[in-house]
Amino acid sequence: MPAFAQDDDHLSAGDFQRIATLIGDHVGIRLPPAKRLMVEGRLRKRIRMLNLASLHAYGDYLFRQDGLEGELPFLINAVTTNKTDFFREAEHFELMQKLLVPDLLARRAKERNPLLKVWSAASSTGAEAYTIAMVLADMVAQQHNFGFSVLGTDISTDVLEQGRRAVYPAEMVTPVPQGMQSRYLMFARRPGIRPEVRIVPELRRLVQFQRLNLMSKNYAIDRDVDMIFLRNVLIYFDKPDQSAVISRLIEHLRPGGYLLLGHSESMVGTSIAMRQVAPAVFQKV
Repeated sequence: MPAFAQDDDHLSAGDFQRIATLIGDHVGIRLPPAKRLMVEGRLRKRIRMLNLASLHAYGDYLFRQDGLEGELPFLINAVTTNKTDFFREAEHFELMQKLLVPDLLARRAKERNPLLKVWSAASSTGAEAYTIAMVLADMVAQQHNFGFSVLGTDISTDVLEQGRRAVYPAEMVTPVPQGMQSRYLMFARRPGIRPEVRIVPELRRLVQFQRLNLMSKNYAIDRDVDMIFLRNVLIYFDKPDQSAVISRLIEHLRPGGYLLLGHSESMVGTSIAMRQVAPAVFQKV
């Protein structure tokens, strides 16, 4: 395969625009021209896997050699942003423990051991979903009056697979409180050069993952969800898509259920027909 210097290897303007339009239409994420170098950098690994010579050859493969249908999932995996952390925007988890879950349980006081359903709607590698599970598991251990299940969904098959494996770099779990680390994380007895940890099986059993495209017109998700986390994703969508996604999500909340957005998306919430109870936290009435 001929060697190409990266400085000389670029997508054509037309191929980048086709990719940007494709991702926008399928996933809702907008890729302005300023993102071109980022997209090219992420695609180079995929190009090597396909044994293609250059980004130009990748454009030929996608759009002029009928490779798009089989390649689309890999293209989505390559260009979607999957930033996530354990206990990211920790105020939401404190609020969940002190206000949201007690309110949800009070509304279902007549039920014996109600099951709370929580949906991490852009779960990435699963750090958010497992953070939710840790907080709820601690509450169950103290109160013994409810059960819970957590669903993580994402468009990227790569990050969903990591969520199912539940294996993370050890440095990534630093924000997890020490007590929770001892209860919910397994550390290797002989850590390697890059130590890893795994979520304990008792917690993994309570967290499921499935692929879902937020741009789909219908979501194959239960319609009695108690809490939905959709944080730091809508900032990548334009306003019409933001409104459409939020409207669809609300349909899956039970009355009194909560929608949590990212703090950077607080202005998105100004148009939501729900009661705001805290910054970026809304309740279906």
